[in-house]
Amino acid sequence: MPRDLPPLNALRAFTAAAKRLSFTQAAEDLGVTQAAVSHQIRGLEDWLGVALFRRRNKQVVMTEAGQVYALAIGQALDEIAEATAALVRNDPRAGMLTISTMPSFAIKWLVQRLGGFINANPDIEVRLHTTRELVNFATEGIDVAIRMTREVGDDLHADLLLEEELFPVCSPALMRGIRPLRQPSDLSQHLLLQDVGISWVSWLDPAGALDVRPARGPGYLDSALAIQACIESQGVMLGRTVMVEDDLKAGRLVEPFTLRVPSPMKYWLVCPPGHLARPGVRAFREWILAEASKWTKARSSAHGVED
Repeated sequence: MPRDLPPLNALRAFTAAAKRLSFTQAAEDLGVTQAAVSHQIRGLEDWLGVALFRRRNKQVVMTEAGQVYALAIGQALDEIAEATAALVRNDPRAGMLTISTMPSFAIKWLVQRLGGFINANPDIEVRLHTTRELVNFATEGIDVAIRMTREVGDDLHADLLLEEELFPVCSPALMRGIRPLRQPSDLSQHLLLQDVGISWVSWLDPAGALDVRPARGPGYLDSALAIQACIESQGVMLGRTVMVEDDLKAGRLVEPFTLRVPSPMKYWLVCPPGHLARPGVRAFREWILAEASKWTKARSSAHGVED
């Protein structure tokens, strides 16, 4: 049968206030407002049907029932904390970190940097899981994931990693061909490679190229495949900064126009809030946030953009 238990947050607020005999100091310990603590404790008293504190001007005094309840609940919360710590210590996956991300992001950005994390953390066994699909953290054994999306749901902890811009790219051979790209309307003479999830309209409209058919070309479910097709002069691609930066630097791709538009999609590091306590997740989060910041600053400097 299901246990009839009061809310855990209310119990945490109650034990903190019982320890301090002050709602204000309990709020400081919990990192919330005094009003939030007062609201939680009032709700707990309503749920129990028992007064736990007596309010006297700006002071609070515990009732006899509150004192007995605080002792029992404090012991219970201590046991929960000890059981959780023991579970983490004995987890056979404790030394393993499974990272899930899109294949294209792994190929074009993550893998070339991941060696630095592995070398700095030799006691962490890294597993890289690649998929375009959303993952189930609980059933698939995923510790942390990197996803490209507009926003992240409230059920996950999310750190913004990278933002990028959209702009056409093509091979140098295509630019030297009989139909070079001199102005946006010239795109109508070429196949527009379709990177699924990225619409050519988002660049063509600001460029004023209204006569160019945005869906004229083959589609690719993986950005890395579309980039390779572009390198092979099979068409023009709407490039994304994170994906094509290295190919631009190496001269495998060129940028025929100066216009860049912000992408509505962003890269996020996500995981269930409880995973943040895992040592591997903490180490990887700190490392990748630093790498992302380094990449963003380098790109801003290269394009003369102030932070």
